[in-house]
Amino acid sequence: METSITSYTGRFAPSPSGHLHFGSLVTALGSYLRAKSQQGKWLVRMEDLDPPREMQGATKHILQTLEDFGLNWDGEVLYQSQRHEAYQHLLDAWLSSDQAYYCSCTRKRITELGGIYDGYCHHKNVSEKHSAIRLVNTEQQTLFYDELLGEIHVPKDFASEDYILKRRDGLYAYQLAVVADDAAQGITEVVRGSDLLTSSMHQHTLFGKLKTQAPKWLHLPLVVSPDGRKLSKQNHAEPLDRMQPKPLLIKALAVLNQPTSPDLLDFDLESLLHYAVKHFDMTLIPKSNQTQRQN
Repeated sequence: METSITSYTGRFAPSPSGHLHFGSLVTALGSYLRAKSQQGKWLVRMEDLDPPREMQGATKHILQTLEDFGLNWDGEVLYQSQRHEAYQHLLDAWLSSDQAYYCSCTRKRITELGGIYDGYCHHKNVSEKHSAIRLVNTEQQTLFYDELLGEIHVPKDFASEDYILKRRDGLYAYQLAVVADDAAQGITEVVRGSDLLTSSMHQHTLFGKLKTQAPKWLHLPLVVSPDGRKLSKQNHAEPLDRMQPKPLLIKALAVLNQPTSPDLLDFDLESLLHYAVKHFDMTLIPKSNQTQRQN
């Protein structure tokens, strides 16, 4: 009997706080190539958890940009704004079993502690009103494995912190939503930027709380400006030029140190991506951040 290939499911999960930029493209392309090179599924999730930070029209623009670059996703787009009931169900279960608790501590107090929360509100019966919800972190791990970077060691005080699952303003925390959604969608590997290494550690422990197998992790190098700043919406990175998908895809392949061909610009978009998938080699991806080069 022929052994079936283990199914792979990856995802790209942008936030609609702005348009996609070149750093976003490198991440999207890296996760796409990793999934498609293993005959896997590549999902798109819109992390629209924080309405005050969202840019009007960004969601539609992001999806159109992915399509313009030939990065077509499998299945339906999942929107975190439509998943609140699932997140609250987890919180209610953990609150009722003393696996989470209300916390009224201010950001100022935690800053004065050195930035690591000390569990002060646990067992104090803090009122739900104007309070955050924190995890009772019993699944703490100081070590996890990255498919590209190898063993990642995390300081014990950071790994053991009771981190926030729901904010004082009533918005669900990124860590909770991402883990709940990765579990629900059956994500087998998370491919994203190395700026989220610490988030991956917290999320790794939260999968333990869910009694669910954590995905594998693969953190890509960041694209940084010549002065060392990460390309990001906060740093006003320029939106992708949707009229230039092929040269920008080739440039992104170069950042990922993937094989290219002098005649790739002559390929149509579908053929270019087919070539990139066929020649994708994870072991060639740089482990250090890459400086954006001017055209």
